Amino acid sequence: MKIIILGAGQVGGSLAAELASEANDITVVDVDAVKLRALGDRLDIRTVRGRGSLPTVLRQAGADDADMLIAVTSSDETNMIACQVAYSLYRTPTKIARIRESAYLTRNGLLGNDDLPVDVVISPEQAVTTYIKRLIQHPGALQVVDFAHGKVQLVAVRAYHGGPLVGQELRYLRQHMPGVDTRVAAIFRRDRPITPQGDTLIEADDEVFFIAASRDIRAVMSELRRVEKRNRTVMIAGGGNIGERLAEAIETHYRVKIIENNRARADYLSQNLDKSIVLYGSASDKQLLIDENIEEVDIFCAVTNDDEANIMSSLLAKRLGARRVMALINNPAYVDLVQGGQIEIAISPSHATIGTLLAHVRRGDIVNVHSLRRGAAEAIEIIAHGDTRSSRVVGRAIRDIRLPPGTTIGAVVRNEEVLIAHDSTVIESGDHVILFVIDKKHIRDVERLFQVGLTFL
Repeated sequence: MKIIILGAGQVGGSLAAELASEANDITVVDVDAVKLRALGDRLDIRTVRGRGSLPTVLRQAGADDADMLIAVTSSDETNMIACQVAYSLYRTPTKIARIRESAYLTRNGLLGNDDLPVDVVISPEQAVTTYIKRLIQHPGALQVVDFAHGKVQLVAVRAYHGGPLVGQELRYLRQHMPGVDTRVAAIFRRDRPITPQGDTLIEADDEVFFIAASRDIRAVMSELRRVEKRNRTVMIAGGGNIGERLAEAIETHYRVKIIENNRARADYLSQNLDKSIVLYGSASDKQLLIDENIEEVDIFCAVTNDDEANIMSSLLAKRLGARRVMALINNPAYVDLVQGGQIEIAISPSHATIGTLLAHVRRGDIVNVHSLRRGAAEAIEIIAHGDTRSSRVVGRAIRDIRLPPGTTIGAVVRNEEVLIAHDSTVIESGDHVILFVIDKKHIRDVERLFQVGLTFL
């Protein structure tokens, strides 16, 4: 597939790395020569320097025969104009734009037609807000992703010393929970993936990915780690777009305090948020945190646009008694450095966003793609089509499907019914099949496995 990416920032660079490794023809456009040189040195891609909204620059990037344009520059207007130019002059089939400004997103009829032909809108702030909200809703989870419109969830937790299943084989999971059906999709032990088998032993500190119907998630988590009390108090450091959206999303169910160091912005938030308490000051102000009873806070979430400020304020909050801390971190090197220490969860905006983009790039009828463990693995929701003659999966039991190495089928959603995958489960046409892929070099093999042959009419 020939893809043009506008923007060589964190999202654009991460996406280029993902797609270049899958034998796509990638061209990255940006005005910053230094960023382009860094990408070109480490990836097998073309780079073009210039403003991506200019027809001449798009032509130079190969828009004449491109299959897809992904505009993820820092400017909403540049992204939208680039989609317009690609449509009007080059008839580019698929145009994706990252748009931050909510005013553009709430105007019905503005996007997705000939007036402003954006086929897919990506909102990083909304993706990150949803990501954090799920973590708040599931105390103790390292990552939570939804499939099939929320019917199924894949959750990562860290097994703890003395847990009911630590030291036990996975086959005993069902005996511990006779009324709950679940499946362990993968285990990461000391950062190395393990494909789970019935005789696989769970060890303390294993990062366990399990899949279950959403209603059963909390019951399964209780088997793998201590049952943590429900979150009730959340403190948000940073009142920007993400902080505001997060407060709006959770303030009806949690006691929310939001700290903002810009007076005008703090005034705006106090007028527009219904139940959240807005504090004017610095999240790194020790006395402010003490005065606001930081030791009673269940979740401290730092979401400013400054990585260092997020890290330092989170460390301070943890030291002062916050039960659990999360930090939004753009620099991938920082994410790996701080995750799992005093900061329980480091949130990468690019990885929270990239799954939405990948769902439109993958081949086959793919509904959802989620990047897991900071891009090391993927979870995919794909619809099975065809019949026993034209498909390598339809009409076959899971035990008879030749899955690529490191690939696990976790669940099948059939109409409104959630079926946790077992060896005897038979795939039917129209099923939503949820797979976990620990070795991303086999993504193309998974896509080919679900392709329909020529005999299917």
